[in-house]
Amino acid sequence: MLAKLLVNAIAVFLAAYLLQGVQIKNFWSAILTAIVLAIVNAVIKPLMVILTIPVTILTFGLFILVINALMLMLVDAILPGLKIKNFWWALIFGVVLSVINAILSWIIL
Repeated sequence: MLAKLLVNAIAVFLAAYLLQGVQIKNFWSAILTAIVLAIVNAVIKPLMVILTIPVTILTFGLFILVINALMLMLVDAILPGLKIKNFWWALIFGVVLSVINAILSWIIL
């Protein structure tokens, strides 16, 4: 679990480095972001997915990307060390974060 958290923190740090619309203060902020994002994804995201099932079905599952962006924006609102410019950067950040996380998990874990 600690290794997965570290992989997520590295992915957050790399994704923020690659995208100019996302800023992270330092690596400790990336670790804190990974922790808060894990909590938000475990508690709030399932409720959002259940409440938006009709929209998700109508968009063939693409609305999940919107939910991911909203979860990232919530983490941005909670943490002072993470800054995401707007919704579109949050959407791109979510996609890039997922890709980097998958690659790092494949390599490291």
